[in-house]
Amino acid sequence: MAAAGDGPWLDDAAGRLVRPFTISNGRTRPSVALDLLSHVMATGVTPLGCLGPEHAQALALCRAPVPVAEVAAHLRLPAAVTKVLLADLLDCGALTTKPPVFSHHPTDRALLEAVLDGLRRQL
Repeated sequence: MAAAGDGPWLDDAAGRLVRPFTISNGRTRPSVALDLLSHVMATGVTPLGCLGPEHAQALALCRAPVPVAEVAAHLRLPAAVTKVLLADLLDCGALTTKPPVFSHHPTDRALLEAVLDGLRRQL
């Protein structure tokens, strides 16, 4: 078992000992709508108040623009919990966000057919 200062509390058999909902104080919805492909970036503002170590880790990951999904992957947290943490940082001005930019319309038939073809080749 890892020591308290060695990162997330983990147990080889049980996994994470601190359940994700405790990290977000039981909140399941962020105060700001975030898409998994939205980019977040640190503003340089130091957050005031009681933010947890996961907030600090997320802020450190956002020195350059990074998608919400990538932050969740690095933190090894569910996307919903990560969105709550990032929304906290957005609310206090420590992060800024930019919506995803698509080079194609998400419902473009040619794009959807190309994705389907790629998936079929993987089978």
